[in-house]
Amino acid sequence: MHYVSVEGLTKSFGTKPLFKDISFHIEEGDKIALVALNGTGKSTLLRILCGKDAPDSGKVWIHKDVTVVMLEQQSGFDMAKSVIENIFSHDNPVLNAIKEYELLTEESHGEPDLDKLTTSIAKMDELNAWHFDAKVKQILGKLNIHNLDQPVGSLSGGQQKRVALAKVLIEIGFEHKHVLLIMDEPTNHLDVSMIEWLENYLDQERVTLLLVTHDRYFLDSVCNEIMELDQEQLFIYKGDYENYLEKKAAREESEKASVDKARNLYRKELEWMRKQPKARTTKSKARQDNFYEVKEKASQRVADQQLELNVKMTRLGGKILELKKVYKSYGDLKILKGMDYTFKRGERVGIVGKNGVGKSTFLNMLLGTEQPDSGKINVGETIVFGNYSQSGLVVKEDMRVIEFVKNIAENFPLADGTKVSAAQFLELFLFPAEKQYTYISKLSGGEKRRLHLLSILFRNPNFLVLDEPTNDLDLPTLSILESFLQDFQGCVIIVSHDRYFMDKLVDHLLVFEGDGEIRDFPGNYTQYREWQKEEDKKKVTTPKKEPVPEPTVTATLPPPDNKGRKMSFKEKRELELLEKEIEQLETEKKTIEAALSSGELSFDKMEPMTHRIGEIIQLLDDKGMRWLELSEMSA
Repeated sequence: MHYVSVEGLTKSFGTKPLFKDISFHIEEGDKIALVALNGTGKSTLLRILCGKDAPDSGKVWIHKDVTVVMLEQQSGFDMAKSVIENIFSHDNPVLNAIKEYELLTEESHGEPDLDKLTTSIAKMDELNAWHFDAKVKQILGKLNIHNLDQPVGSLSGGQQKRVALAKVLIEIGFEHKHVLLIMDEPTNHLDVSMIEWLENYLDQERVTLLLVTHDRYFLDSVCNEIMELDQEQLFIYKGDYENYLEKKAAREESEKASVDKARNLYRKELEWMRKQPKARTTKSKARQDNFYEVKEKASQRVADQQLELNVKMTRLGGKILELKKVYKSYGDLKILKGMDYTFKRGERVGIVGKNGVGKSTFLNMLLGTEQPDSGKINVGETIVFGNYSQSGLVVKEDMRVIEFVKNIAENFPLADGTKVSAAQFLELFLFPAEKQYTYISKLSGGEKRRLHLLSILFRNPNFLVLDEPTNDLDLPTLSILESFLQDFQGCVIIVSHDRYFMDKLVDHLLVFEGDGEIRDFPGNYTQYREWQKEEDKKKVTTPKKEPVPEPTVTATLPPPDNKGRKMSFKEKRELELLEKEIEQLETEKKTIEAALSSGELSFDKMEPMTHRIGEIIQLLDDKGMRWLELSEMSA
């Protein structure tokens, strides 16, 4: 089915064109990544497609049966309302029934009103809403969203982002069959397990997808087509990220040859133009018109996005950074428990762990902005920190980009004794000359992040602390940052959920496992995840050894945490429903298996059945594990 047609779309921001006369189509089942520099119109194009912005010219046609759902970077929540009120703001009988049931059974409310609960359950039964309620629970659980009655305004920015993602996923799960899901940086503020779950979820849902993301592993896993906005034009590449890089390199090489040819022709034409008398023939007039076309082509700038700087780094002394028996806690939350560690010259360390285990606190202690409860952190006298924090760019008053950088320094020193000017350094970080005189307040969010990063590197530190540096950065800027860091001779600490970025740069990981435990893992992020999955398998497959009681001991062992705990009404109801759902899924599985083995189905009928049986197997696994967990409680 044909979802979207875009023909001759043009949009400018003030006098600056974002894109000019672009055209593309979206078919059912397409999963497209939109790639471009920050500030070149990605978010604007997405907003035009969902009707929240208008083009200067051109047409957007969307099939009447297609519903467009968008995850924006700004949530637009009513901050005074609760999480559940914002998630279920879509007025629909099924969603309203689930919202009422979830509020009644929210554990923080204590025992529910039985009359209201009975009415709510009857309504859920009448609307056949239990299956969808299970999907809602899965989404909220995987995104670590709890305490649904708290105001959204009390949540952190990252928590609000996860609530916005949950709202969108619930909406597309409920909407009718044809949905175009548009997502702007969906992986920001998600940890790796959440990102991996989202990859699988989007694949299983078989949605038609258009997304902007900086996460290249996520892009590679989810998308089968890449559209790139570059110099006001749109380029389309079928296939994965590797294919995109190859085809883009070939295109840029071809463009470079074309521009070089145009420049040679331009020199000849310019010489001819200067020799011509004022009165021109028709023939010479045609040649004059052609001259201006050649001039425009010759003036094109082929952006070289490779950064090659032999940096003259501030000298590192023998002593770098040392932690001795460092303890740190916040109430019951233990962050460090007697940590000993000595950083070596040129070390590249990745910091990983779930949200809320203290990674940012650890960085703040290294930087001296927070103090340990006990122990010592000794910093070498020659250390110059460069701290790229999540707080973002701080500017006392609005100023132009070039002024902001020149206030730090006029020049950037290189190892060979030469210097790069502030303007040249800005060029290398994809701020062309015309952009350098833009006021900072006029930059996009991603451009401000890029300027913040540039300003830290321009101070010439020898110990970089990068806290989630990839959030909101575009892929060209990430490529430049990676190139810079690969040549950087100082120490680097990176906290990031971007697996591609970490794999490319770090030597080993400090894994924050919770309760103050830090594991030093000798490898990159992907190797750690593979090791972690193997360890999880061992825990599942290795039978637990039952303790053999001593003959003299007469007291019985305490029951496990789950066993013996009184089940809530909500859990009892969930157990009853799970038994029915598992039975229904087993019946459906047998029916589909019989149909597939009959040999009488056409390919068109076999394909959805094959996909459905995969979904059923996954559902049976998930529901079976939950049934076992609840059964233990009821025993």
